[in-house]
Amino acid sequence: MKGLSTLALLAALAASPLLAQGPIGTLERGTYACELPGDAGGEAGIPQPDASFTIIGASRYTSAQGHGTYLRRGDVVTFTSGPRSGEAYAVISSVFLRKMENGRPGALRCIRKN
Repeated sequence: MKGLSTLALLAALAASPLLAQGPIGTLERGTYACELPGDAGGEAGIPQPDASFTIIGASRYTSAQGHGTYLRRGDVVTFTSGPRSGEAYAVISSVFLRKMENGRPGALRCIRKN
């Protein structure tokens, strides 16, 4: 019976989404200015200052709403505490993120400015 429960535990761990997300990492320090796409007749991007944030190091961020921590697993960053807790972003490049919507990169983009 013990072998069966060990096998079931191993199967559950293998199916865990956390294991499929990739290695733990961090974002580059700096301010990530967020915007929504504009249109051809106006601005290229529409600034969203309330969505912007600054990575201050050691998996910590600060924003206009407060501060907290984040976890980067592979190409996904998830805010784990603070006012943004639960928000997730796809890492497109070292300076470019997109906020996840329904499990996919959405319209909001955040670009590291410094």
